[in-house]
Amino acid sequence: MRIALLSDVHGNRPAFEAVLAAIEGAQVEEMWCLGDLVGYGAEPDACVALAREHCDVCLAGNHDLVVTGDIPLSDFSPSAAAAAAWTQETISDESLEFLRGLEPEDPEREVGLYHGSPRDPVWEYVLSPWQADECLDLAEARVCAVGHSHVALWFQRDADGKVDGAQAPADAERDLSTDEWLINPGGVGQPRDLDPRAAWLLLDTGSWAATWKRVEYPIDEAARAIVEAGLPRVLADRLYRGE
Repeated sequence: MRIALLSDVHGNRPAFEAVLAAIEGAQVEEMWCLGDLVGYGAEPDACVALAREHCDVCLAGNHDLVVTGDIPLSDFSPSAAAAAAWTQETISDESLEFLRGLEPEDPEREVGLYHGSPRDPVWEYVLSPWQADECLDLAEARVCAVGHSHVALWFQRDADGKVDGAQAPADAERDLSTDEWLINPGGVGQPRDLDPRAAWLLLDTGSWAATWKRVEYPIDEAARAIVEAGLPRVLADRLYRGE
């Protein structure tokens, strides 16, 4: 099966639409979102509507869960809390109902899916080999996909227990047909790997080939929407830097 994996849309409609256009040309059979449809961006309803239309699987991220009231605002940084409070005030009842029906993990598929990690589906940022090693110990699936960190990356554990990993630049390819893997498609709406382009991952579970993708999108449009909504300007400025 050819699957498009994506994560961390964060209310950035222009980035989400650019990724969806790229995915359409890739002839995928399913699209899986690893959470955080809403968050730092200014168009939460548009992003939820696009996910409802296009995604076959959608997880809940921590920013989705704070908007639904399952996580307190006090758990977030000031700028993230400001965006979450604004989203709570502006999001439609229909979008809120959709978010309330999501879970932060779906571990029983051929690919284990988690917003954060197998160890902590909501909060853990998996950014080091030792974290990936401990998370793979808890995973039932041989290949797991996570989001949350906004960083495109991969970790591999071989038959001897050695763990290797690295960030995945645009067009990076990995053969996942052997060993254990933990992969992250990167962020659609707010990448944090110093590449401001929207990120997603093409996974073929027939050949177990993974290819990381990047897409240009109109950052000015997304940034302007954030500023016009009265959200912290840092949330707009960081889009240009990919951080």
